[in-house]
Amino acid sequence: MWGTTSEQKDKKWESMFEDGSYTFLGKGVDFKGKAKFDSSVRIDGHFDGQIVSLDTLIVGESGVVKGEITCETMISSGKIEGNIVASQRVQLLKPAVLIGSVRAPSFSVEEGVVFHGTCDMGVSGLEDVTSEAGQPAAKSIGSTQDLGLQS
Repeated sequence: MWGTTSEQKDKKWESMFEDGSYTFLGKGVDFKGKAKFDSSVRIDGHFDGQIVSLDTLIVGESGVVKGEITCETMISSGKIEGNIVASQRVQLLKPAVLIGSVRAPSFSVEEGVVFHGTCDMGVSGLEDVTSEAGQPAAKSIGSTQDLGLQS
């Protein structure tokens, strides 16, 4: 109610982190490679590669992610280019930009968000976001022919 929209979002995110540990990649941080997080993580810098989070992944307004994301819950107001697999939900907040596919049982997009890609809200195969080998359980999303549709 009080403060700017950005301040309200920051307070909402801060409350998520009050009860435990989390990782924060701030502005000015550039990371390339693979990363696995057991707890919540917030990215306000640049990340290029593969992210696996067993909890919540937040991409702030200044955050830029290019690559594959596998997590439990994803909340973004930043820029993402790549595919997202979430076992719980994906939430895009203004002014987020997402170019890529989303696979999650729940997907919400706030007015003002740019989304260019595909969405699969099926729940099959999302019970565990990591396989026994610790690799993402993400499966590539099939073509429209797999759904019985012809282009």
